[in-house]
Amino acid sequence: MSNAEVRLSLLDRSRTRAGEADAAALRGTVARAVRAEQLGYHRFWVAEHHGVPGIAGAAPAVLLAAVAGATTTIRVGSAGVMLPHHQPLVVAEQFATLSAFAPGRVDLGLGRSPGFTAPVRRALRQADGDFAADLAELRGFLTGTAEITLHPRPEHPVPLYVLATGTGLRIAADLGLPVIVGGPLLAAGGEQALADYRRTFRPSDQQPRPWVAISLDVLVADTDAEAADLLLPEAWAMARSRTTGIFPALEPVAAVRAAARTPRQQQYLEQTAAAAVAGPPHRVASRLAELVERTGAAELVAAGSTFDRDALHASDAALAAMFR
Repeated sequence: MSNAEVRLSLLDRSRTRAGEADAAALRGTVARAVRAEQLGYHRFWVAEHHGVPGIAGAAPAVLLAAVAGATTTIRVGSAGVMLPHHQPLVVAEQFATLSAFAPGRVDLGLGRSPGFTAPVRRALRQADGDFAADLAELRGFLTGTAEITLHPRPEHPVPLYVLATGTGLRIAADLGLPVIVGGPLLAAGGEQALADYRRTFRPSDQQPRPWVAISLDVLVADTDAEAADLLLPEAWAMARSRTTGIFPALEPVAAVRAAARTPRQQQYLEQTAAAAVAGPPHRVASRLAELVERTGAAELVAAGSTFDRDALHASDAALAAMFR
């Protein structure tokens, strides 16, 4: 697979690790972005989560400022800002400001996931809004077509992307916006939803044609067994989240193996591992090529994480080598 065929990017959610301060996760995100630039990745995405013990990435615009300041060429973006938590004008101002410091490198991915728990949703003052209307309003600010003139005025376009579920795909098609689609949608028969997105797409000034990125966990190791170990900490965190309501920090592989688990947790652990693309380079390359062929993706967003930062770095390097 060549990077002439499809772009390759990383999504880092600033996963916390057991025994580490949350700040270490944020510093790790910036360090990973620097390495991603050196490895030739096209783009580096960060995310937004609130009140989640296992994730320190709560403020994408602030984190991206640090990432942009530590890099020079790689594109940097949010995947994404959860628009129902913010006023469109404020988001536009934040990303116009980012663009002033990293001209021509900033991307704004937008989603609408609710807060993780009811207390978080209350703290965010979350209300039922009109996602499509908010997206259109935000685009108006960034493109200079709104009744309010944005300051700072962006000297370079800040492209918008939609983190898409089934409804999100329809909204993106109506507004003529590119989409980032997660693995769960594809597992649920998402090929038809992608076909509908492409069929109903209305060209826009930003995006004349439909455009799709696929996001999923990707981890590369020398052997299947080593790759399975890399997947284990994240899969265990997901299993605990679905059975206890708490999404925890990543734990070492040995601790996960020694942990008692219920049959339901074992089932969730296996489901999460099965949805990922993990293994030695030749197998990962084959599965990713099949995914690109099946979805027509223009970009692959590798979202994998694991406890061992050195092993994650090695995985990132092995993945980047497949696209040279």
